[in-house]
Amino acid sequence: MLKFDSRNTRYKKPFGAVAAGNTVYFKFPVSEDVAATGAALVYRGAEEGKLSLTKFGDADGFTVFTGAAVFNTPGIYYYRFEIYRGGETLYAGRAGADGRATIGEWLKEWQLTVYDPSFKSAEWLKGRIIYHIFPDRFCRVEDGKRPMYGRFKSWGKELTIFDPDGVYRANDFYGGNIKGVLTRLKYLKSLGVGAIYFSPVFDSHSNHRYDTGDYMRIDPLFGSEEEFKMLISECEKLDIGIILDGVFNHTGADSLYFNKFGRYPGIGAYQSKNSFYYPWYTFINYPDEYVCWWGVTVVPTVRRDCEEFQNFIAGEGGVIEKWTELGVKGWRLDVADELSTPFLEKIRKKVKSMGDVALIGEVWEDASTKVSYGEKRSYLFGHQLDGTMNYPFRTAILALFKDRNGAEFVNSVMTIAENYPHDALYQSMILLGTHDTVRIITALGGDHTMRTKTERLRYRMPHGEYKEAQRKLKTASAIQYFLPGLPTIYYGDEIGMQGYEDPINRRPYAYGYEDVELLAHYRYLGKIHADFPEEFSIEYRRNYISITRGRYTLQVSTDDLSYKIIEVGV
Repeated sequence: MLKFDSRNTRYKKPFGAVAAGNTVYFKFPVSEDVAATGAALVYRGAEEGKLSLTKFGDADGFTVFTGAAVFNTPGIYYYRFEIYRGGETLYAGRAGADGRATIGEWLKEWQLTVYDPSFKSAEWLKGRIIYHIFPDRFCRVEDGKRPMYGRFKSWGKELTIFDPDGVYRANDFYGGNIKGVLTRLKYLKSLGVGAIYFSPVFDSHSNHRYDTGDYMRIDPLFGSEEEFKMLISECEKLDIGIILDGVFNHTGADSLYFNKFGRYPGIGAYQSKNSFYYPWYTFINYPDEYVCWWGVTVVPTVRRDCEEFQNFIAGEGGVIEKWTELGVKGWRLDVADELSTPFLEKIRKKVKSMGDVALIGEVWEDASTKVSYGEKRSYLFGHQLDGTMNYPFRTAILALFKDRNGAEFVNSVMTIAENYPHDALYQSMILLGTHDTVRIITALGGDHTMRTKTERLRYRMPHGEYKEAQRKLKTASAIQYFLPGLPTIYYGDEIGMQGYEDPINRRPYAYGYEDVELLAHYRYLGKIHADFPEEFSIEYRRNYISITRGRYTLQVSTDDLSYKIIEVGV
């Protein structure tokens, strides 16, 4: 009865999100059987209104109505249609998960993201492959350094998952360092890598360093500031940009600022209410009861409205300025949902004042519709993030391997593509694994019935199961590289490293145990990705998902999850 499809530019143009002030054109064909005498577009959001559509004419058994709308205020809009015949009004909304229309009551509306026309993401990062390094576990060159607190382990020794008292303190170190990363830059380039995203590198007393001790200092176990400058310089020679992890929602309890254990000079917030840093935190019962991230006492939360802290991070002479001036080309914001809107806007203003610098946020859901702290977030309207960690794509890929539902996969991908501004979509990281997820080859294979963490630590897939998981990973990574955005490799995924949840997914890089077949596959993907134009198309038909980027088309069978890459003219 209706032909409208929001994802087809024959009926809505341009596709997806639009810049404020731009014209959006609608074509709304209604079957002649409906006997429609008129139609209107009804929208709500930052602006509300009803646009009467003009009868364009009749074609192929449909009465065609057209109209053009301009949305001047950035925000999320929702729209539907009304159809008039005589004195009766019919309502048209989304038929389902895709963009097509149907007539009925209480139907879903279509979403339209409207962003600031000045929004522009970092040019240098466009089209690149990112390699995610967990600093303590990637590569070590012996330099005699040892952790100040905790246990130092040889590279091949197994992880600690519990201390003798049953608590995990993240205090086993393998000593991955800058000198080690320097020896591996050509290897990264062989994968087609154009950016390195480091999990935290600042001074800390844990192996993950998400409990920052001093934002102004590289962790001594990782290296010195001079060595970090050298790393930036060597990366620049290979056209590799560095992205740092900005952990700005909380600090370490063991830090210059909180100083719970008195290991730092000066007076921290825990030690005295007269401390300069006391206003940064929220104490419930001073000093031992305080607000912390997810109740984890080693990471006291910084007040969301603390201007002193925000200025320390994003102000003149602050954290972002120091490291960006040294040559850092991007920042990934940890738990971006926890950061207030004013703080995010300050960070973006600072980052963008320093040149072509990228800003990516950790958001696990559709960032265009995210709600946190009761607030509808405005990450992608042009004043906060360039892009996000695109976990929805990862979720869609894993669901495809579980359910083999090609139509649902395409709809999941197209929902994000439709909701995100073009620049934000292509500046978002496409993930299969991170330091927060089960290793991708384990997620695609492995035994997921084990109950104890000790069992999961010891588990390795038998050869036959591993080969099947390897086959699936080749398909999953091919999909990852063909989707719009920045393919991101979590260190070791490219050589088949296994592991369940944190910290089992953070083993030292398995030198000498590389899956050379899988590694060759990643190198091939990196090579062809360099030839991809920005735009993509995707469709599902006859049990095949097809994704096209330029002269390459990826075909994935939903019957057996096999894939093939077709090059035009070959």
